[in-house]
Amino acid sequence: MLYDDFWLTASDAAPLYVNRWYAEQAPKAVVMVSHGMAEHGGRYARLGQALVAAGYELYAHDQRGHGKTAQRGVLGMYAENKGWQRVVDDLANLNHHIRQQHPNVPIFLLGHSMGSYIGQAYLMHHSCSLQGAILSGSNYQPVGLYKAAASIARFERWRQGATGRSALLDFLSFGSFNKAFKPTRTKFDWLSRDPQEVDKYVNDPLCGFRCTNQLWIDLLEGLQQITPVNQLKQIDADLPLLVIGGSRDPVSDGKRLEDLTAALREAGHRNTLLKIYPDARHELLNETNRDEVTTDLLGWLDNALSHSRRSHPETQEPA
Repeated sequence: MLYDDFWLTASDAAPLYVNRWYAEQAPKAVVMVSHGMAEHGGRYARLGQALVAAGYELYAHDQRGHGKTAQRGVLGMYAENKGWQRVVDDLANLNHHIRQQHPNVPIFLLGHSMGSYIGQAYLMHHSCSLQGAILSGSNYQPVGLYKAAASIARFERWRQGATGRSALLDFLSFGSFNKAFKPTRTKFDWLSRDPQEVDKYVNDPLCGFRCTNQLWIDLLEGLQQITPVNQLKQIDADLPLLVIGGSRDPVSDGKRLEDLTAALREAGHRNTLLKIYPDARHELLNETNRDEVTTDLLGWLDNALSHSRRSHPETQEPA
């Protein structure tokens, strides 16, 4: 396996840091990752190794406000304005870059947690650029809940400023996640049953930080956009979709993944598969059963590669 990193210029000229895992021979398909909140693309190296061994290639960029991309911005903040649209457009730019490097090679999207929401927004406008998509550790809540939370986030922005980091928002979002796992060893036991993986996260200076008020506003407004079934109908109904999560993930608790899958199917996406892993927590790829999860992902990717797509991904341009 080979590794490379580079800076990709986004549509608004912002620099994005990108990790790439690959082999010398051409891949049968490429996977691009949209990572979660308060983490970064470098954490997907183990997945990259497994994908490369199976004939795939992996690109994982550090989203705005995250990882090394944040070195040229603000940690925990997408942008001063239009942050949600910018992170969605970044996926289009990465897809276009991959298409330039690998013309006519199928591309998959893997979105985890926050990245799954950004990924859904991307799918609504760029489904034809992909062979399939995986939504990991996702969620599905009533739009009214997101509206109420956005009102609180806007109040906190008024109180602290856009770059303020609200303890209230942190408590309302993450404050209860560890309760089901008492007695707890760290604040992040809800991520995985594997204490070594939790420690890696805790000891990573680019993980676990508190995001800004502006990012929360951007995210919650984005969630309001992607949640209605009428919006989900914008995703190409022919696109293979895989929804995965752990039954003890406090973000989704299994039930919310079922709700998401039901909403996608109601929107006409019959080629949607749901897989919930018993007792697993939020980060399936860092869980004690990660080998099982990875094997399942590779099997789904291989199967989705055989699916004949009606669209023409090589014609897709970034927004």
